[in-house]
Amino acid sequence: MFKIRNLIISSVFLTPYLFFGQHTDVINSNRPGETMSAFSVGKSVIQAEVGVYGINEKHNLLNYNASGFGTDLTLRWGLFREQLELIADIQYQMEDYSTPFANYKKNDFKQTILGAKYLIYDPFKNYEKKANIYSWKANQRFNWHQLIPAVSIFAGANFTFAGNPYAFTNESSISPKIMLITQNHLGDGKWVFVTNIIADYITTDFPSYGYVVTLTRGFNDKWSGFVENQGYKSDFYSDCIVRGGAAYLLNKNMQIDASISTNFKDTPSIFYGGVGFSWRYDTNYKEVQMNFKDTKKGKKDKKSKKSRKKELEEDSIKIEQKRKSTFE
Repeated sequence: MFKIRNLIISSVFLTPYLFFGQHTDVINSNRPGETMSAFSVGKSVIQAEVGVYGINEKHNLLNYNASGFGTDLTLRWGLFREQLELIADIQYQMEDYSTPFANYKKNDFKQTILGAKYLIYDPFKNYEKKANIYSWKANQRFNWHQLIPAVSIFAGANFTFAGNPYAFTNESSISPKIMLITQNHLGDGKWVFVTNIIADYITTDFPSYGYVVTLTRGFNDKWSGFVENQGYKSDFYSDCIVRGGAAYLLNKNMQIDASISTNFKDTPSIFYGGVGFSWRYDTNYKEVQMNFKDTKKGKKDKKSKKSRKKELEEDSIKIEQKRKSTFE
């Protein structure tokens, strides 16, 4: 769930100005994978990640076939602090479901999650990779610091509405979801490894526990590819899915992507294929940066005003002293 922009984070964070920021030069999208990256979009930044996909399922034991399509939308908003991100993750699916005895349609929200992510540890903060000007070999050595991951936590809630055919209950419910997120930048930023450990629907009769691991490789400034493994287990449904795909950077605020997913069992066997688009609005973030510079300028202006006032006062004293010496 993150493309070439995550790969560039490592190099971006080597500049002192960005030691305390999450905002990157180019968009940092979680698409098209399913992992959530450890870093936020940046304070005051709004980002939308949307996709459409087709699905085909076949269950040999229950003897049903299902095919259709769906759409997913993730909204990310950096709020209050650089490390904090508010997230809305919504998925709607429509499919034709057929058995030897009946055919019908299923359509509803397959997922509705609202929550927040917070970066609790950033290995790039206050760290600068220093080059050895005397040894090329020393500069090529493995950097052990890259094994230290960035760590974030996510906490949110699943909202399930009554009569949802994708839910394990016909009643509406709200159940918590928590996640531990780690992210490593390997090989001077060419590789990014993200891990999500997930506990979902915790307070329900069918809690789900799982993981997602994603390895992404940046090929150049525009293209990146990824491979991913996702596993989850509950009394309601368990599976292990592999996924792969690529992303292309249109410009610093836009990305397109494509991916495919499959599993290795027939209860059911599944195949997904989808495309997506990510867009970032970061104008307000730039204004924050400008305001930071303007603040410094304002302080200078304030100081210069004080200096001018002091000079005027000194001039007034000199004038008064001269007047006294002349007339008194």
